[in-house]
Amino acid sequence: MPQQSDTHEIKIQRMKELTRLQARDLTLLRRRIHMYPETGWLEMRTSSIIAGTLSDLGFEVLTGKDVVASSARLGLPSEESLKSHADLVERQPDTRLDFLTEDMKRGHTGVIGILRCGEGPVVALRFDIDALPMTERADDGHRPAREGFASRNPGMMHACGHDGHVTIGLGVAQVLMEMREHLHGTLKLIFQPAEEGARGARAVTAAGHLDDVDYFIGNHVAPTRSLDDGDVTCGTWGSLATTKLDITFRGLAAHAGGYPEEGKNALLAAASAALALHSIPRHSGGQSRVNVGVLRAGSGRNVVPDLAEMQLEVRGETTEINRYMVDSATRICEGAAAMQGCQVDMVTVGEAEGQHSDLPLIERIAGVVARDLPEMQLSSQQNARNWGSEDISIMMNRVQAHGGLATYMRTMTDMPSAQHTVGFDFDEDVLARGVEVFCAAVLDLMDHPA
Repeated sequence: MPQQSDTHEIKIQRMKELTRLQARDLTLLRRRIHMYPETGWLEMRTSSIIAGTLSDLGFEVLTGKDVVASSARLGLPSEESLKSHADLVERQPDTRLDFLTEDMKRGHTGVIGILRCGEGPVVALRFDIDALPMTERADDGHRPAREGFASRNPGMMHACGHDGHVTIGLGVAQVLMEMREHLHGTLKLIFQPAEEGARGARAVTAAGHLDDVDYFIGNHVAPTRSLDDGDVTCGTWGSLATTKLDITFRGLAAHAGGYPEEGKNALLAAASAALALHSIPRHSGGQSRVNVGVLRAGSGRNVVPDLAEMQLEVRGETTEINRYMVDSATRICEGAAAMQGCQVDMVTVGEAEGQHSDLPLIERIAGVVARDLPEMQLSSQQNARNWGSEDISIMMNRVQAHGGLATYMRTMTDMPSAQHTVGFDFDEDVLARGVEVFCAAVLDLMDHPA
């Protein structure tokens, strides 16, 4: 009779063999996703492919309003944009029309696959699926262009690796379905829409999908030239909380030469606000950020401007510091509008919270990698400082609030150009590594019934 250690080794070898067998398919799938990128809340084709694939594998599949709470979605595209993109998706290759729902066409994108395996913990994995509003390089120096899988959706590009995340998630789904006899508990695969701009996680969280989760794991591909060394970093911390705001100043137009006193200058209100926003006193409790990135106003040199539109973001090292920045920005914009006799409307279009990973879960996954995936090198710092902001923080915080454990990992790969640049690409060997890390972690967490 085989010893327990022998049985475990057989299980891990089977997982690796299943991953090896799908390696070529992972590359092909990544390229299919890369060719048709979709920005936040427009991920209709992507969601249909994910839903169809999970259904074919035997997962319980949630889509549309069962995935995201309608009222919690932030930064929605216009109705015109939704309709025109839906029309485009229906004509594109590989779209799973049998899973392209009316909800998806109205911006309720994202998919959750559930595998119920009796008593045991609830384990959730998160994979973000959206692209960026960028135009990809088209010259032969860029591998996707040279090899024929560059973006075919104008003004959209997978420039952050989410096409790889989708692929890893579906690879994990295939392997773990094949190995479901080793799982005890419930597995949730969350394919999250609208991560860019920090818009989608709150809607998934508001729908209640994290409320029963015991273990939550996310991952992002990261450049090998970053401060991380090795192949895998099992935890990160320090993503800045952030709020993205669209602000509209409304005044009253007037002839600038004839009756300037009758006008109410929205441009001056916005300009005054922009200068004052960048003068918000920094918080003593940690890092804070503010940036006015867009300012549009005016219709002619002889017209007092009656409309000005501003896009800005604030960030803070903690959720509390970010709230201080939001409150300061609100007060400044309202004051600037009042000085010119204008009205101001402020709309939150994106939001993320402060983030940390739980050390016990980091250590457990690191131990799994060291034991079961010794060919991979663990980073020398297993809880690395994060950069920017990430709305996975909202999901992690919800899990942690009820006593669950969460971590946000990195898998390192070569990148010829930085993320969020028009020449972004990555070494596709990371796809199989990502599948193995997730699968090894889940097999360990769901190894025995509760």
